[in-house]
Amino acid sequence: MEWHEVFKGVAEADVPATVLEEEAEERRGLFGRLRRNLGKARGAVADALRSAVYVGVDRRLYEQTEEMLIAADVGVDGTIRIVDELERRCTAKKIESRGPFQDELAEVVAEQLRPDDPERQRIDVSHAPSVILVVGVNGTGKTTTIGKIAWRLKEMGKTPLMVAGDTFRAAAVEQLSRWADRVGCEIVRQAPDADPAAVVYDGVAAARSRGADVVLVDTAGRLHTQVNLMRELEKVRRVIEKQLPGAPHETLLVLDATTGQNGLRQAEEFKQAVDVTGVVLTKLDGTAKGGIVVAIHESLGIPIKLIGVGEQIEDLRPFEADVFARAIFGGEDDAARVDAG
Repeated sequence: MEWHEVFKGVAEADVPATVLEEEAEERRGLFGRLRRNLGKARGAVADALRSAVYVGVDRRLYEQTEEMLIAADVGVDGTIRIVDELERRCTAKKIESRGPFQDELAEVVAEQLRPDDPERQRIDVSHAPSVILVVGVNGTGKTTTIGKIAWRLKEMGKTPLMVAGDTFRAAAVEQLSRWADRVGCEIVRQAPDADPAAVVYDGVAAARSRGADVVLVDTAGRLHTQVNLMRELEKVRRVIEKQLPGAPHETLLVLDATTGQNGLRQAEEFKQAVDVTGVVLTKLDGTAKGGIVVAIHESLGIPIKLIGVGEQIEDLRPFEADVFARAIFGGEDDAARVDAG
């Protein structure tokens, strides 16, 4: 998926030709880079299957695959569905060797991850202005995610505006300000300890008066168990909606992949508080438990829109079920086919 396809409201005809060329170049070799960036998760899968006592595709191999998927944080329910479907397909296709078995596993995982409605996986920036509220606990990478999204939008010909709604930490405001300078966009900020809802109100007003296309709202990191802070987040959302009916048009929850199953609990609470429309899963390059992607998709019904697989500005990527599943679970033959395609 190209970046201009990620954003609903960005027409390919409006994207500079040089950016489209850069996208095409970036797309080439993407699979190989993703495999390297997801090396910890891929290595854990490969080691688990390699250590299996292999005498063919038999009951023991399915049991070891179950153990591997659960260890990868896929979750029990998701694991059962995947292994049941894997066994059905391998039996029907008479698969008897490990390479095709692993490739079939990747295909089953990919099917589990494909959205019922692909449109839900896009990020809606079709309004004037569009408001994207970014939420999550401390340390997940919210501010960096905002900066990288703003950079992409700017490349697509949009005018982003950042709002420093995390008024509790001066460092957060400074970090967002540095991203605004790097991207070349405006930022609305106030003094430390200002009312976050007031800052967001000013930010939306500024976007409307200055003709900004997309408002990216940073918020203070909070634990999902902090009831008072979750209520404050609800207040921020109400202020946005009152000022601009229908907004926020996207509420992106940023989760740290290294937190594993705890990320699911966080997502459930945020979903209840602010109607999360999509997940950005960061730090996937730092975990051996890439199966958390499956668990989030299975348990919450919230589309994973973006994944973070490194520190570079290009390492925030659109989530693509097929590419992701093959990068972690596919065999070497499967990798060659993807690269060739």
